[in-house]
Amino acid sequence: MDRYRVKPGSSIHLRHWDPGDTSAFQGAKQQAEAVVSGKSQELDVLQELLYAEHQHKLLIILQGMDTSGKDSTIRRVFQHVDPLGVRVASFKAPSLEEQSFDYLWRVHSQVPATGEIVIFNRSHYEDVCIARVRSLISRPVWQRRYAQINDFERMLWEEGATILKFFLHISEDEQGKRLEERRDDPRKRWKFSSADVEERKFWPSYMEAYEEALSKTSTEWAPWYVVPANHKWYRNLVVASVIVETLSGLKMHYPKAAEDVERLTIE
Repeated sequence: MDRYRVKPGSSIHLRHWDPGDTSAFQGAKQQAEAVVSGKSQELDVLQELLYAEHQHKLLIILQGMDTSGKDSTIRRVFQHVDPLGVRVASFKAPSLEEQSFDYLWRVHSQVPATGEIVIFNRSHYEDVCIARVRSLISRPVWQRRYAQINDFERMLWEEGATILKFFLHISEDEQGKRLEERRDDPRKRWKFSSADVEERKFWPSYMEAYEEALSKTSTEWAPWYVVPANHKWYRNLVVASVIVETLSGLKMHYPKAAEDVERLTIE
């Protein structure tokens, strides 16, 4: 999955990253879905080990344009994981209270504790992307936030957090198709909003904002992965594979019992 990792210091141009790529898997869609299910079962075991060992913590950040599949990625990749072992934090427009603090205040309160997996469904990157595109903050403000975010994530990493950041990359045409599906399917229509159509007018500006964010904040301690997301099954496969490989690389072990429990008799 290293092919999708953004190298620190590199300059990203999303037009060079194919959102329809499926090259890391040669089988059929049905086979890939079976692999994802197997990865989710592996993830269940790794989550229990993470909690039991109580030495590590994992923060997963999902970003992407509307309809890129943040919610469905969480459902599919974590389908076999104990719900008590994973926490999802969603970040929408900040409340009045949140606006009274610095932009990282509400984010910091949601980071994982030791032994925990936390998924950010959107994140502090809204504050250098949406806030930038919609001119909610000035250019000098969003420009200095890249360094602030890098420092913030480095502090989390130095305190024991493993950080994985996924940009779910879809094409403008694919987003249009998915919005039409929402509009036309009574089961999905509740998700549809005229604001979604309005936001499409800013597509080039959003691509520019994400390109700069990906380029300036993919670090050794908090790497970005540009995930091809036009094919939902492939998106899930990439995200699941990266998470499982990363947790496996921590070389975790179950802790030893506090006493010689094998000699205890249970009556």
